[in-house]
Amino acid sequence: MRTLIGLVGVAALGACLALANAEDKTPDATLKLSAGSVAAGLGVHWGSGTLTYKGKEYPVDVKGLSVGDVGASKIEATGSVYNLAKLEDFDGNYTAVGAGAAVAGGGGGATMRNQNGVTVNLVSTTQGLKVAIGGAGVEMKLKD
Repeated sequence: MRTLIGLVGVAALGACLALANAEDKTPDATLKLSAGSVAAGLGVHWGSGTLTYKGKEYPVDVKGLSVGDVGASKIEATGSVYNLAKLEDFDGNYTAVGAGAAVAGGGGGATMRNQNGVTVNLVSTTQGLKVAIGGAGVEMKLKD
């Protein structure tokens, strides 16, 4: 049991170090998400999102983000995308990598990674709302 706890601790430390290194370099892309009205305590299907990669904009479909226990009329979030070697690596199911980041103004952030190693540091830009990752992760894919 101690060995298992030790391995989990080492893995968590490695993830934190990888995130620290990712934040030190220039992002490969940026992500901007927005949604309309949201009921209290529900997850959000982000109706619109844009990935900016190599000077071009690509529409993104996002499912599985939560904004906490309050209602809101408009929600916005932005993110830095790392380890995106090719556009098709963006699609996938993103799961939490580290603890949510505290953001000035009462917002919050989430760091997540997909099966291709693409990492997104997402921050709510709507004051008072905290972005959280749903239990099944966050599905993001480029729209056709």
